[in-house]
Amino acid sequence: MTLTPQVKAILDQYESDNPGTKTNLARFLNAGKLGGTGKLVILPVDQGFEHGPARSFAANPAAYDPHYHFELAIEAGLSGYAAPLGMLECGAAKYASEIPLILKCNSSNSLATEKDQAVTGTVADALRLGCAGIGFTIYPGSEYCFDQMEEFRELAAEAKAAGLAVILWSYPRGPMLDKVAETAVDVCAYAAHMAALCGAHIIKVKPPTDVVALPANKAAYEQNNIDVSTLPARIRHVVQSSFAGRRIVIFSGGEKAGTDNLLTTIKGIQDGGGFGSIIGRNVFQRPKAEALDLLNQIITIFKG
Repeated sequence: MTLTPQVKAILDQYESDNPGTKTNLARFLNAGKLGGTGKLVILPVDQGFEHGPARSFAANPAAYDPHYHFELAIEAGLSGYAAPLGMLECGAAKYASEIPLILKCNSSNSLATEKDQAVTGTVADALRLGCAGIGFTIYPGSEYCFDQMEEFRELAAEAKAAGLAVILWSYPRGPMLDKVAETAVDVCAYAAHMAALCGAHIIKVKPPTDVVALPANKAAYEQNNIDVSTLPARIRHVVQSSFAGRRIVIFSGGEKAGTDNLLTTIKGIQDGGGFGSIIGRNVFQRPKAEALDLLNQIITIFKG
């Protein structure tokens, strides 16, 4: 595959990785309508685990069918599609090689009270299904975050040895963090930095708000004049916190939002130097034609 200067510059930042892993990172960066730009838009569909089928798919019943999500991601020209084991097993053979796949290897569910995740997929599963990477979630701040980091270390080492890319969802939550703090700019930047330190190739965090939540951080932000006044400034700070942009950082779409609000967020990510978006409910809960139109607008923004 031919590498554009943008893609080559990104791959050059991954200095310890083997040719297989770099090839799979390049698969994401060269796929779909954003291929070669250095930007990514990925469709994640793990919400059935997290929220249940009706909350996830009843708004658009076609989305109960796993094939729907493969086809949506392919028709939209996305960079990748991420899902748990069962959903990928339903379509990986039929849609083989049409879009890079990510096996989401751990999941939570809303019936449980603990802020933890169960490991539900393996590197062997990812290889069997032809995936380009694995995905994993950690909850910095949770009582279980250290166990999750250790689980991730083992899976990531195995995945890298097999030449797969590693994507880490880093979502702060726990007894010291209320809902406001979970998306505060200092907490999101901390979560992204921890993901980079854990060895993730691609980091997924939520778009940060202008709140500085942790008292210990307030002085650092004030004394060093860290600008958090606009979304682009906050995105820039999170990317800076991920090894000065040496790691790919993409931002979630969050709960379903109106089109104008969502596109404003996407523009903020683009203007702040984010590497793209990983967006699920905001597209698959819409009728397909509407979802494709929205994704086309998002891709257009990321093309600059």
